[in-house]
Amino acid sequence: MNDVLPVAVAQFTVGPEPDANLATIRDYARRAEEAGARLLVLPEGLIARDGGDGVFVAEHAQPLDGPFVTGLRGISQETGVTLMGTVHVPVHEGGRNGTIGDDCRVANTFLAIRGGDIVATYRKLHLYDAFSEKESDTVSPGDSLPPIVDVDGWKIGVMTCYDVRFPETARSLAVRGADVITVSAAWVRGALKERHWALMAAARAVENTCYVLACSEVSGQNIGLSRIIDPLGETVANVGAQPGMITAGLHRNVLRSARVSLPVLVNRRFADPVLR
Repeated sequence: MNDVLPVAVAQFTVGPEPDANLATIRDYARRAEEAGARLLVLPEGLIARDGGDGVFVAEHAQPLDGPFVTGLRGISQETGVTLMGTVHVPVHEGGRNGTIGDDCRVANTFLAIRGGDIVATYRKLHLYDAFSEKESDTVSPGDSLPPIVDVDGWKIGVMTCYDVRFPETARSLAVRGADVITVSAAWVRGALKERHWALMAAARAVENTCYVLACSEVSGQNIGLSRIIDPLGETVANVGAQPGMITAGLHRNVLRSARVSLPVLVNRRFADPVLR
């Protein structure tokens, strides 16, 4: 178990060409490797985007053994950095020909990739049917709690975008032993949305005494403002509203100190309904 876990969070504009997006990710992974990071958190929906067009995203979905995820696995193997982010994967639900629509839908799938292998997957539980958006038009939700991934002895829980508005999801990770919660997002712009992003990412950290690594795609549609937050809710690093990468060291003594001074996980009085 390492006392310090070096991490990186990279936000960028996901474009319409998967190969170009892979090249961007490779560049950030190499920069993360050079900085000594063991984990690189990436945005939501990495394969292809065209503004806020959910159908475009769905139509560019690929299976986990397709070329995009194969490329991510190669990047992880080349750099030795664990990659986390989401891709859209076709999900056939009684369909006939695999086209998007009534015949075929997609799953917004969080991946953790280490050493060239997919070590964990998670289908987004909470679909973004809010603020006049309707992710469920093209995406089918998952039905399982998000996993926890070991990185150098640190327990990393994962969530996807809208999940951050549901505190029980983060709490389920904390009570299962998470030291860190990562959030891969494409946080849509709008009134108060920047405030909500900062507020809830900090709340999930302090109410669970976990580090939070929150990464959002940055574009005309989405806000960026990725950040690294400590277990008492303080922002350690913030990349702002432009493409870029931030790094930080997560410290075991900081985590322990927070949980001694603020023992909310020990003091809670109610059972955890999502775990029953």
